[in-house]
Amino acid sequence: MKHYLITDPKYYSNNTTLLRKNLIRAFKNHKVDIACFRDKESSNIEDLAKTFVEVCKEYNIKTILINTHINLAKELNATGVHLNSEQFDSIKEAKEKDLYTVVSCHSYDDIQKAQNLHANCVTYSPIFEVANKPKAKGINKLKEAVRVFEDIDIIALGGIVDDSHVEKITNAKPYGFASIRYFLN
Repeated sequence: MKHYLITDPKYYSNNTTLLRKNLIRAFKNHKVDIACFRDKESSNIEDLAKTFVEVCKEYNIKTILINTHINLAKELNATGVHLNSEQFDSIKEAKEKDLYTVVSCHSYDDIQKAQNLHANCVTYSPIFEVANKPKAKGINKLKEAVRVFEDIDIIALGGIVDDSHVEKITNAKPYGFASIRYFLN
């Protein structure tokens, strides 16, 4: 099962030096197969993303993604992009730029749409309760999604903060799990 780290300036910082330090700690303490730079608020996104990609390459992260910014992902030689649930129309552009394309999905309709548009992978969320997010899907819905959508990789996301959550997710047999906070422990 793939381990997918997602950054957030609240936890990883919007200072390039601190971002580097926090990423290195996460990479040293956890298995990370996929990493995504996600920052919706900082004014120095390009500098932060550049630092993020550099650190990922230093630690041999295989799949390096930039959230929502297709051109920045291409410019920084990231592996791909993680599009939000409002960016289905951008899947084609990302694929044409030869970017590995992940899309955030919150329903079976979203997963079907991402599959039809040839996204490489989707995140399905939230699996567990998260403050200010829609009602949790739960493990049974995750299992069902993995069974129903065999032609696209599904990564569990949402409220995954410790090994007990990862263990529950493993039984659902998704392609992987993604988290911001799990990798900080």
